[in-house]
Amino acid sequence: MLVYEKDCCKTEAEVFKALGHPIRLWIVKQLADGAEHCVCEFVNAVGVKFATVSQHLTILKNAGIITDDKRGKQVYYRLQCPCILDMIECIGKKKVE
Repeated sequence: MLVYEKDCCKTEAEVFKALGHPIRLWIVKQLADGAEHCVCEFVNAVGVKFATVSQHLTILKNAGIITDDKRGKQVYYRLQCPCILDMIECIGKKKVE
């Protein structure tokens, strides 16, 4: 008999929820090379307000997908959960088929 426990998949659901926006997925893909990137790089590339990019980064950070390092006035982000890239790649291949 299958038994659903309320909190059994909470962490995974938060990760999927965090990835549920095209800008956040794009940010994760930009961090795939292992390099750190600052908020200003994402703002310039995406063309949205600083606050909007910061909100997206906070959602990804809270889900445990990325981590940050504050250096002076700049905050640099890097991928904390690289296994997500495998999932994104797998989904991308499925779309082509």
